[in-house]
Amino acid sequence: MLFGIEWDTSSNGAFALSILPILLKGLWVTIQAAVLGFGVAAVLGLILAGLKSVRLRLISWPAYVLTELLRDTPLLVQLFFLYYVLPDYGIVLPAFLTGALALGVQYSAYLSEVYRAGLESVTHGQTEAARALDISPLRTFMVITLPQAIPRIIPAMGNYLVSIMKDVPVLSVVSVLEVLNVAKIIGDRTFNYIIPLSMVGGLYLLLTLLASAGVRALDQRLPKQGIPLR
Repeated sequence: MLFGIEWDTSSNGAFALSILPILLKGLWVTIQAAVLGFGVAAVLGLILAGLKSVRLRLISWPAYVLTELLRDTPLLVQLFFLYYVLPDYGIVLPAFLTGALALGVQYSAYLSEVYRAGLESVTHGQTEAARALDISPLRTFMVITLPQAIPRIIPAMGNYLVSIMKDVPVLSVVSVLEVLNVAKIIGDRTFNYIIPLSMVGGLYLLLTLLASAGVRALDQRLPKQGIPLR
């Protein structure tokens, strides 16, 4: 029994049907962790990209160092750091929130490079025109540069969303009951691993296919042409 649900081990078909609701609960935890982690990565990655674009090295250099540090250290190390070190400084977060934060921090380094590439793809003529119209740099960035960069990087961001989903099982080391951890618990208790693990593989395949289809649809709908200045 898990989550208050009993499973039927009399036959493979009955067993699969009985554990499906439990796996779906674990899948919902996986989706929540992936979405929250991606949200943190998207915001923090944009901040890092903005800091790295500053010409003042006193600001841009630490952002570059932090990006390399996050990108070149394992997710598991960062997860353990947040989970075990932060409480020593009075910051105690639930395991789920800590795991989602670790995912976001790790992938913010990758998304910062995606943002940087998108921002650099916007022609400098538009920023020069905005300057000629006496538009502030911040408003130029928020209203002109960023809206043009985002549609161009949607496919790359979608790829990282899928990658985050596939990294969620790492959170099982801090006892987050995501779908793979749930399948492992079922296998440990019933000595039947092939059915729950095969079902998890199928659920992940379905989830990633849906996410990829959604990203492609969004990419096709968003305009990629320049924004006229008025």
